[in-house]
Order: sequence, then C-alpha cells, then structure tokens
Amino acid sequence: MAFSIVTWNINSVRLRLPIVQHLLEMWQPDVLCLQETKCPDDQFPTAAFKKMGYEHIAMHGQKGYHGVATIAKEPFAAESEWLEFCDMGDTRHMSTRHTIPGMSDPVLLHNFYVPAGGDEPDIVKNPKFDHKLKFLDEMTDHFGGRFKDDKNIVVGDLNIAPSENDVWSHKQLLKVVSHTPVEVETLDRVFKAGGFVDLVRQNFPEPELLYSWWSYRSRDWQTSNRGRRLDHIWSHPDVAKHLSSVDILSEARGWEKPSDHVPIRAVFG
Repeated sequence: MAFSIVTWNINSVRLRLPIVQHLLEMWQPDVLCLQETKCPDDQFPTAAFKKMGYEHIAMHGQKGYHGVATIAKEPFAAESEWLEFCDMGDTRHMSTRHTIPGMSDPVLLHNFYVPAGGDEPDIVKNPKFDHKLKFLDEMTDHFGGRFKDDKNIVVGDLNIAPSENDVWSHKQLLKVVSHTPVEVETLDRVFKAGGFVDLVRQNFPEPELLYSWWSYRSRDWQTSNRGRRLDHIWSHPDVAKHLSSVDILSEARGWEKPSDHVPIRAVFG
C-alpha cells in the first residue's frame, strides 16, 4: 500500500486555502506539511481540512509570520512536538510520528521552515543571516543528538539550494543568500549529522536541473525560469529504501494567487 507525504511552503494558509484544497483533491496525500502558514493556531482553517477527510492536524503558528502545520488522514503514532530554535520565539518546527506500511517502526517526520537569512550574506552586517546559520547549527546538534536513533524524515522549506543544479545560475548566485558556500556547507553538516538521503535527488539524480521556487519579482516566471530548489525531502536510509517516486508540481506556481513555492511529493511503498 502506497503512503505519500507532501511538503509545501504555502505563504499564508488562509489566503491560499483554495489552492491547498485543490492540491488535496488532486494528489490526496496521506500527510501534508505546510510552511509559512502565517496563522495563529486558533485561526487555522481546521474545519476546512477535516471536511476533506484530514482529521488529524498538528500546528505551530503565530500571527503574520512563519508557522508550520502537519495535516494527516490517519492518527499520529504519538503526540506532536515542536522545538524552538535560537530562543527567537519563532514557529519554525513541528515533529509528528507516522506509521508507513511496510516499515516496522513509526517514522519521525520533521516539518521545517528555516529562516531565509535576509539579503546580505554577512553575519556582522546582517543579523538575519547570522540567525540562519545558528538555526542550522542547532539542527545539526539535534540530529546528531536527541534524534540520532530515530527513523527521521525531514521536509520543508530549508531556504538553501545546495547544488549548482539546484539554481538557474550557479556562478551568478554564489554571493546570493540561499546558495552561498557557507550556507551550503552548514546545511551539509545537518545532512551528515542525520545520515540522511536526499529523496528528491534519489529520484532525479544530478545533473538534472530542479527548482521548487520562483520569485514573485519575475513577471514571467515560466519563460525566465530563474528558479531555485529551496524545498527538500530527506530521510533515514532505511526509509529511503521504501521510496517509489517523487513529484515536483511546477504547474502550481501558475495557479491563481500562487505561492512562490510549489508542492513536492514523496511516495513510499
């Protein structure tokens, strides 16, 4: 039996609820992980999701900024949890446990919204960039420590395009936040600490160009195609063995009132 997980930075769940509902009708995933929900928990559109058969919702939100939510058809295998990073009070992480058919132990699914990091890649001049790197350092500590023995899956907007084939121009973006060498190196430490497999690249090996984000600043995003792969799905190697497919729904960038990110789906079994 197949089991699917979708991740999507929705850039306001209430504003873009119609396209989220459209996605659920199209793909009917078992689990949907949303980032940048921009919504306090008491204002989350819970009823709309339950009406569509998604009865189980874990959310960690705040007014106007950030926020993550994990929405599932079946009950979570344990209580949801969240971590606060860098003592900032931001709502950028949620973890839930899920039973995947064919696997003996539940997986621990982490839904992340990593800080974007501002405009200048300088930790002295730009506190937002410093925050981003420290956030990633804390992720490294957690996956090398408290989560070390879990069958982890990491999904979300990690706000870094690590490979030269994850950006429209490696040369032109080397000094642009999201693709600088220090960000790529710091993200790689997170990746190695968790012993992860990049499920998207497992399905679409290098050197295929892959993007999940196109700026709102581009008048014709499709023609210019200046994208970046900022959204990721990683897993423990034992989980990766069960991967059957990955889909990147690029067409969603052209939907009415779109997010600047598009959904990515991993199917297991």
